[in-house]
Amino acid sequence: MRLVALCVALLGSLFAMPATAQHVPPPPGRATPPATTDKENLWVLDLSTGGRVTIWLRPDVAPKMVERIKTLTRQRFYDGLVFHRVIDGFMAQGGDPRGDGTGGSDLPDVEKEFNYLPHVRGAVAAARAEDENSANSQFFIMLVPRLQLDQKYTVFGRVLDGMQWVDAIPRGEPPANPARVLRAYIAADNPPPYTPAAPAPADAPAALPASPAK
Repeated sequence: MRLVALCVALLGSLFAMPATAQHVPPPPGRATPPATTDKENLWVLDLSTGGRVTIWLRPDVAPKMVERIKTLTRQRFYDGLVFHRVIDGFMAQGGDPRGDGTGGSDLPDVEKEFNYLPHVRGAVAAARAEDENSANSQFFIMLVPRLQLDQKYTVFGRVLDGMQWVDAIPRGEPPANPARVLRAYIAADNPPPYTPAAPAPADAPAALPASPAK
């Protein structure tokens, strides 16, 4: 099955040898979050959990995956998609149009871009199947650090703001009542203020029985 091997990979990675794949080395100095003027590399997710999440995209280390995220976001691909796999003490995974971990976009898979960015809390990485070059549209946000995954998945961003809305995503595989991305934006496209999800319409009240005739 496609893109459902993340848990198995985690267990295996606890005892795995260091990855030998080519990866981007760290720069001489520490990278710092972009100024608010660098809106082309800010990914904005409005979540049904109650707020907006801002993610710093890193085209310097994962240009192909960042470009994929931008393309799909501007196609409104992510709008309405659920977080279908959320493991407490691990991560929240979304980006599957099928909602079961087996789907992706119609675009070709993205080659691995393993790099020095760690799987710390708030890191955003590309989900994939066993094939290292099978990333497509799915992504996961780390709820806690899992450094055993470093250089085994493509980290392409990190949450700058709104992590509390990620923490509020219901757990489950799948969750009974999954959270969803209401709208996704690239900040350069001037997203409007966050708008909460419209409440589900209440069932119409049952008609009152007619009064008995006198």
